[in-house]
Amino acid sequence: MNRKRFLVTYDVSDDKRRTQIFKTLYAYGDHAQYSVFFCELNAREYAELCGRLRRSLHHKEDQILILDLGSVANPLDAGLQCLGRPYRPATTVLVV
Repeated sequence: MNRKRFLVTYDVSDDKRRTQIFKTLYAYGDHAQYSVFFCELNAREYAELCGRLRRSLHHKEDQILILDLGSVANPLDAGLQCLGRPYRPATTVLVV
């Protein structure tokens, strides 16, 4: 399956909903800034994530923006401009 990269950002005023959305996104992507994540997903994962996010938000008060950044084959840093401190993706550590 083709994997695509998405930038996901959210604006949620309620602490409980915001925490739930943060935890959901943390399970799917790289936490880049306070309410910003980069997620690399296939079509099934994308649909699953959207479903989980929809269930967590208040549709009249909250907002989640998802921007399709294209194929993961394209390096993120090729189209990413950082002002100030450079972006460094989180490193995952496998403990066995």
